[in-house]
Amino acid sequence: MKSFQWIYDHVAAHKAGEDIEALLPQVKSSQQIAEISDDRMLSEMSLRIFRAGLKHSVVTAKWPAFERAFFGFDPEKIVLMSDEQLENLMQNDQIIRHWGKIKSVRINAFMVTELAAQHGSFARFIADWPEQDIIGLWAFLKKQGQQLGGKSGAYFLRQIGKDTFILTDDVVAALKAQGIVEKMPTAKRDLQIVQDAFNRWQQESGRPMAQISRLLSHTVGW
Repeated sequence: MKSFQWIYDHVAAHKAGEDIEALLPQVKSSQQIAEISDDRMLSEMSLRIFRAGLKHSVVTAKWPAFERAFFGFDPEKIVLMSDEQLENLMQNDQIIRHWGKIKSVRINAFMVTELAAQHGSFARFIADWPEQDIIGLWAFLKKQGQQLGGKSGAYFLRQIGKDTFILTDDVVAALKAQGIVEKMPTAKRDLQIVQDAFNRWQQESGRPMAQISRLLSHTVGW
């Protein structure tokens, strides 16, 4: 396993003359995340779900219609939507009519409201989850929510500014090159090995895992 400094120097050598820092994603503090309203959290979560497998610009262009269709993503209102109301959205040609994803909005609204009741807000729950166990948060979102498996949970967290690495093909290729994994990690044991590696790099560098993840992705492909 290479040190963080090796990773940074390797990227710097191959991107001589470029502003490396400008390539790196920014993350929000726990307090900044906790201040996000739960309707915006649910909107971002749903945006990620509908983007999965589709061109992002197409979904983004339709998002104002989604906001109208789902009451501004107010979770308290969405949990009260009837099956008939959800089914009627399949006739709304202003949104993307994917039944599984439409149903997921109500299921995820239940998750948001339940956690808000326990923690003060869903945003506070997400904010307080330690990044040193970000894979645990991925697993929680997958189990308690819907359509949040695969990379969707991680991409949602990245969208709202929560610090997380993302197992893109390039990141996995870099992890394989360093002998940390042999294939895309999916089993809990393998994901923990990856988490441990990111924890070590984070401790070495003091940088967010999101930035380490992006730097790793630039160490392959040349």
